[in-house]
Amino acid sequence: MRALRRFTVRAQLPEQLAPLQKLATNLRWSWHPPTQDLFARLDHDAWERAGRDPVRLLGEISTTRLAELAADAETVVTVRELADELDAYLTEPRWYQLAVEDGQDLPAAVGYFSMEFGVSEVLPNYSGGLGVLAGDHLKAASDLGVPLIGVGLLYRSGYFRQSLSLDGWQLEHYPVLDPQGLPLQLLTDESGEPVLVEVGMPEGRTLSVRIWQAAVGRVPLLLLDSEIEANDPDLRGVTDRLYGGDQDHRIKQELLIGVGGVRAVRAFCATTGHPAPAIFHTNEGHAGYLGLERIRELLDTEGLGFDEAVAAVRAGTVFTTHTPVPAGIDRFPIDLVRRHFSESVLPGVALDRILSLGAEEDPDMFNMAHMGLRLAQRANGVSKLHGIVSRGMFSTIWSGFDVDEVPIGSVTNGVHGHTWEAREVTDLLGEPGPTGEAGRTDDISDATLWGLRATLRARLVEEVRRRVRAAWLERGASAPELGWTDHVFDPEVLTVGFARRVPTYKRLTLMLRDPDRLRDLLLDPHRPVQLIVAGKSHPADDGGKALIQQIVRFADDPAVRHRIVFLPDYDMSMARYLYWGCDVWLNNPLRPLEACGTSGMKSALNGGLNLSIRDGWWDELYDGANGWAIPTADGIEDPVRRDDLEANALYELLGTQVGPAFYDRTEGVPQRWVELVRHTLSTLRPQVQASRMVREYVEDWYAPAALAAREVTADSFAGAKALAGYRARLNAAWPRVQIAGVDASGLPDTPVVGAPMTVRAAVALAGLAPEDVVVEAVVGRVDEADELDSTMTAVMKHVGNVDGLDRFEAVVPLPHAGLTGYTVRVLPAHPLLASSAELGKVVLAG
Repeated sequence: MRALRRFTVRAQLPEQLAPLQKLATNLRWSWHPPTQDLFARLDHDAWERAGRDPVRLLGEISTTRLAELAADAETVVTVRELADELDAYLTEPRWYQLAVEDGQDLPAAVGYFSMEFGVSEVLPNYSGGLGVLAGDHLKAASDLGVPLIGVGLLYRSGYFRQSLSLDGWQLEHYPVLDPQGLPLQLLTDESGEPVLVEVGMPEGRTLSVRIWQAAVGRVPLLLLDSEIEANDPDLRGVTDRLYGGDQDHRIKQELLIGVGGVRAVRAFCATTGHPAPAIFHTNEGHAGYLGLERIRELLDTEGLGFDEAVAAVRAGTVFTTHTPVPAGIDRFPIDLVRRHFSESVLPGVALDRILSLGAEEDPDMFNMAHMGLRLAQRANGVSKLHGIVSRGMFSTIWSGFDVDEVPIGSVTNGVHGHTWEAREVTDLLGEPGPTGEAGRTDDISDATLWGLRATLRARLVEEVRRRVRAAWLERGASAPELGWTDHVFDPEVLTVGFARRVPTYKRLTLMLRDPDRLRDLLLDPHRPVQLIVAGKSHPADDGGKALIQQIVRFADDPAVRHRIVFLPDYDMSMARYLYWGCDVWLNNPLRPLEACGTSGMKSALNGGLNLSIRDGWWDELYDGANGWAIPTADGIEDPVRRDDLEANALYELLGTQVGPAFYDRTEGVPQRWVELVRHTLSTLRPQVQASRMVREYVEDWYAPAALAAREVTADSFAGAKALAGYRARLNAAWPRVQIAGVDASGLPDTPVVGAPMTVRAAVALAGLAPEDVVVEAVVGRVDEADELDSTMTAVMKHVGNVDGLDRFEAVVPLPHAGLTGYTVRVLPAHPLLASSAELGKVVLAG
């Protein structure tokens, strides 16, 4: 018989073991080995059956076993000690609190919004790197004591589970998740009733959602759930799947996380007494509508005008883009946005103002990234190279500025060391410090380091064999014909890992460009290579599924299946084994389309060496001694030829550098390899930590944003009103601002580098005051088209007004030898702007 409905009943624990409930539901256990060990000791078989999920485990343990454990003094003491240790972790001052005590001016709380969060595989609310990065952000914030509030959606089917058909085609399965069986707690009011948040929908309908809380150490993660009876049937499914459905479904999800997310934060703070966020951090454009809800709040509660509210919201918002290509940006047809922003959704917020925030080159589309940038005074990419790419991609918003002046910075992503580092590595090197210390490596022998890598590789081989067998059984094979899976892979063979999502630019099948050459590498009698491939294609991406099938069919060949495998259902639990055990982490995206690519960082934490195109984080952290850079065929327009050239470079590196370094040994130890591993651990281990990333966000983004927010909101929003008034005056005058004349003097007949040049300009300010603008002289190299490059700027001093024109001048030392040119420009200036480029306005001479 099939059950009509299923639900989870949580275990009733003996009083002596009651703290286990808190230990199980606070996700800190997922990066705290002593707590994991405790759960494993309670009932090892049940722990494995439960997928190492403490909440499920407590439901699996029999009443008899619980009684035995409650009578065992050692177990009771361990439970109490770990519960006390967790309480201390949750309450003691940490880096953030000590910084505040030391006088640093930091925000009381930060709201961190993301469409997905990969905290642990037991809470499958993620699809890939964006979600895992968000989870690592929360965990590092918890370790550092940063008062973050995470906000996302609770997907009742999560992302899909992946399996393979007999012919290697990806199949998707959507298990239904019961929140009661997850490490979640419902937000309730004083009477115990669920706190509900409402968001207006088209046709005058209302979407109501509950708020589930996950405790990520010290950080609360709020997840909104639309699966409640009060909603119409179609609205109950708004939070059904991550990245599922059509654009109508997607915009409803993004309305919910943005508008509903802000309301959920307000309800959470009112219910629990948690400080309200002073800063809102939008992790990618999906949650961008949060800015509109905050504008609505200010219109409603403070009586501000729209432009005044925008000034206040912008000051306190940080926007992070993870998108290296325009195709990756969420864009909605204007008519769809119009339909979803009726008066009932955001009362008092004019629709035409909303549409202007998302305007782009195509007048029929609404661009979520453009809105995110316009509603955030601070924006960043996720690696130095991605910052450069982002400045180019969004430069149209700042027309008239050189690309490198576009106000988008970068914070290179990091990974949570306690989550992704094998215990053996931590035991050998020591804990990575809270501010990113490397740990000891110099006093560890080559043999010890090599033994560590061999241990981790052997564990991976065991896991590969288990998963290959399970995958073939799921594909329809019978147990008697799978004896060969006991001998898949070899713990002594150079092991390469390639695991990630399967969009085209990541080039899953570049390794198959020359199948015979790959086969030769795998089967080399002296220096063989074994290759693990894993990854999911979006359910609607048949092209990606075809790439997976191509790999699977190659790996199914009996001649090579002991050396190459495709492991289905890539998730965090599989990823750990790969990061621990792979000797080499392969990454071959089409440069520069990898925003960051943190998987290679996780491998480096464990002494894995990267073999990668210089894209994302590897472009800035590759130093020639921590792995290998695959040469890129930049400038080759033919994609087929480019792939051929870069695949050939990959094969050459594997055969002539990677393989020899691994297999050439003295007394059983490959000294060159160990040298690379030692250098990787000593240099990359501190640099790739999420704690470094979060500290950068706090010091360089959150703290300045908090200061800016206070400046615009003080004295009944006097700053916001002044800035809005300034922008109104600027907008009215700017079309008439002109540089009426420019001249330079003071140069000798044969100028030399450093010689002073006096630049003068006459400017018609159209009613603006000289202090409303900054006038700059720009000097640099000049090409045959008179385009300036390698420029330096000098602020020109106001020296008076003659004949109705304001006069400015500056003395500029010549910065370069060779053909040199100069110009003058006028930019907005106001003490509440973060930069003179912020408003995207510039008047150029000529």
